[in-house]
Amino acid sequence: MVDFKLPSWYTTPMAQVVLVGITCFATVGMFSAVSNLGAGGLSDIVLSDTSNGVLYGCFALTGLVSGGICNLLGPRLTLFLGTLGYALYVGSLWCYQTQGTGWFVILAGALLGISAALLWSAQGSIMMSYPLEKDKGKAFAIFWAIFQFGSFIGSIIALAINIRSGGLSAVSTSTYIAFLVIIFIGVASSFLVLPPNKVIRSDGTIVKLEAVSKPHEEVVGMIRLLKDWRMLALVPMFFASNYFYAYQGAVNAGRFDGPTRALNATLEGAGAIIGALLIGYFVLDLKFFHRRARGYLGLAVVTVMVIIIWSVALSWQVTFTRADATDANRINYHDSNYKGKGALYFFFFFSDACYQALAYWIMSALTNDPFKLARYAGLYKALQSAGSAGSFGMDAVATPYLNEHLASWCMLLFSFPLAWLVLRTVKETNYDVEKVVYVDDIKRQQAEEGAPRQVEKTDSIEKGSVSDREEVHVPNVSAA
Repeated sequence: MVDFKLPSWYTTPMAQVVLVGITCFATVGMFSAVSNLGAGGLSDIVLSDTSNGVLYGCFALTGLVSGGICNLLGPRLTLFLGTLGYALYVGSLWCYQTQGTGWFVILAGALLGISAALLWSAQGSIMMSYPLEKDKGKAFAIFWAIFQFGSFIGSIIALAINIRSGGLSAVSTSTYIAFLVIIFIGVASSFLVLPPNKVIRSDGTIVKLEAVSKPHEEVVGMIRLLKDWRMLALVPMFFASNYFYAYQGAVNAGRFDGPTRALNATLEGAGAIIGALLIGYFVLDLKFFHRRARGYLGLAVVTVMVIIIWSVALSWQVTFTRADATDANRINYHDSNYKGKGALYFFFFFSDACYQALAYWIMSALTNDPFKLARYAGLYKALQSAGSAGSFGMDAVATPYLNEHLASWCMLLFSFPLAWLVLRTVKETNYDVEKVVYVDDIKRQQAEEGAPRQVEKTDSIEKGSVSDREEVHVPNVSAA
């Protein structure tokens, strides 16, 4: 039998992170991009809020078990299933525009919530577990920049159309087809992702000997997760991490005209990309500090940003209410009172990227085990989506803008002291307590014995992540 060898660069963690970024760029990014074009439900605020509420509600429920599903199916198949909902949802927007089928948008939102939970659990497991400990901030930065570039492109297209025509007309059929083609490319790209037992870090270690987990292991793992005080302490951070999107989107839609909303969306995308790159490379992976100190630095940077940015936003928020959100009062980017508003939206998403980076970094600093991290990612997205569902529901009933602002801001501030408690438990490395396996050792063992390697009965190859195994069959590592 011919032994097919994968290129060595392809089996590296960063190559896999880039692939996941491309998949999310082509699916989640295009979903955001077509939404920025004023498509489908987004032309109807009530329908948009309802669809988003259903989407995030299903996302939250599925997220509780999506980490376990990822571990059972493997990241490749889970990622593939997770991409399908985005194609369906964009199709529902197209259908709504041409047929007025609002019910289909809501149904597609529910199905997207289920599939998105699967996608983000697989994404989180890969991004947090595949890289070396010293590269986890950079892994987030690379992924987030690629992923957000999709939204950025959509915003630029919307801005160009608005500037040329003064507004967005119905999105053409050819435009929908173009976006769907890109999404299906993203669906296909999910098959390029490798399981953890095929990925080899630069120090010669394999991410994980086992490609998938077992059902009873996932039940036990989930129980342990819910009993871990560190995860409970991070619940406010997880819940608050997307809560503010509804408020920021409502103000953008209510206070600005079409061209200015498109400009703000473009600035949001730029802020997210730049924020992720800066905190990932120059704070969380800063080589001059020990790991816990980098975590403290990241927390301090994010805390200061949230205080300053949301204080500035509050000083503007107290000058208007929902009653002012009328066509006659909408702000254009040429108006003198637009000054500073574009910068505010840039820094809203700059700080959002930093907040998300910190949350992912803290989780990834607690363990290197992909099975544990898939569960962490599932819980993170479940609580994050529960917060989003609540905030969109809050906005759907026309809650005063000021109340939404204060709720979002207070949640962010409340999460920081608890995140600090968790950071206190971060060790310089987890390699000393989580057993690692080197490729050279496996090759040597295979050469000497000519048979699958026998591993002594243990609770895990990476401590505490997998239940007892009598025998582990070592994967073919010649692909390295």
